[in-house]
Amino acid sequence: MTATFFHRLGAIVILVWLSLGLAACSNFVKGGDNRHNVPLAGSVVQGLRNMGSAPNQGMVVRIFKEESVLEVWKKTGTGSYRLFKTYEICAYSGDLGPKFKEGDRQSPEGFYTITPGLMNPRSNYYLAFNTGFPNKFDRAHGRTGSDLMVHGDCSSRGCYAMTDAGIAEIYALARETFKGGNPSFQLQIFPFRMTTANMARHAASPHMEFWKDIKEGHDYFELTKTPPVWDVCEKQYIFNPAGSGPLNATGACPASVQNPALTAKLKADEADLAAKAEAARLAAERKAAEEAALEARGEAVNSFFSGIGENIGGLFGAQPGAEATTGMPTPATQRP
Repeated sequence: MTATFFHRLGAIVILVWLSLGLAACSNFVKGGDNRHNVPLAGSVVQGLRNMGSAPNQGMVVRIFKEESVLEVWKKTGTGSYRLFKTYEICAYSGDLGPKFKEGDRQSPEGFYTITPGLMNPRSNYYLAFNTGFPNKFDRAHGRTGSDLMVHGDCSSRGCYAMTDAGIAEIYALARETFKGGNPSFQLQIFPFRMTTANMARHAASPHMEFWKDIKEGHDYFELTKTPPVWDVCEKQYIFNPAGSGPLNATGACPASVQNPALTAKLKADEADLAAKAEAARLAAERKAAEEAALEARGEAVNSFFSGIGENIGGLFGAQPGAEATTGMPTPATQRP
C-alpha cells in the first residue's frame, strides 16, 4: 500500500510538472513575447547622449512620402529638437496626397498626435503604432479610415511599412519617451520635402491647397526646431493659435502667434512658387509653339514632295484619248 501511495504521488508530481511546463511554453508562445520591451541598444543611448538628449526626452516623427524616409527627432537640453536618425520606409500605399475614405488604400498626410494608447505591442506586423487617422482635420472633411499604422513586416496596405529592425528601434524610442513623462509625440506626414522646387513640380496637383496648408507647420519646425501646436478651424490646420482650449473645426479661426521669420519665409516662398509657376507656364508655351512649328514644317515638306510626285506622274502618265503604246489603232479609229 505504501508503494502504491508513492507511485500515485510520483505520478501526480509528474503530471503537475508536465502541466506547469506546458503552461509555461504556452505562455511563452502566446503571451510571453517581449519584443515591445526590448531595451534600446547601448549605441542608441550613447548616440542620444552625444547630441545632448536622452531616451526619456520628447520626440517628433516626420515622414516624407516621395523620399520614402521616416525621421526621428529628439528633444535636447536646450529645448530644441535635433535629428537623431533617418529610417528607410519599405513601402507605403497609394500616391502623393491625403487619405479620403476607407478602402482607398491611400496613406494619410497631415499632423497627428501619438499617445500611449495608439501603440500596438501585439501587431501582426511585428510592432506598430497607429497614426491616429482620422484626426480632427480629417473628420471635419468627412474622411474615413481605420487602423492606419506605422508598422514592421515591410508590407503596406494603406500604412507606412518599416523593416522589423527599424520599427523595433522606433517603438523603443517612443516607449522611453512615454516613460519619461511625455504624454504624446507629434507625427508629421508630408508628401515630400516642402521646398518651393518640389511644390512647383507638383503645381498641377489637386492637393496643392492642402499642401500649402500643412507647409506652414513644416516650415515652423524647420525654422525653430520645435513642434508647432496645431488645431483645426474653418476646416483648415492652424498652427500656434492664440489663446487656449480646443477650437471648433468648422468655426472661425482666431489669430495665431506670429513668428516674423516664418511670416517672411512663407511670403518669400509664395513669391518664389509663383515665379516658378510662371516660368513653367512660359516654358510649356514655348515648347508647344516649337512643336506646332515643327509639325507645320513637316506638313509643308510633305506637301511639297507630294506635289512634285504628282507633277512627275503627270509627265509620264497616259493622256486621255491617246492610243495605246502597242502602235495599234484604238477601236474608235478602226475602219469598217
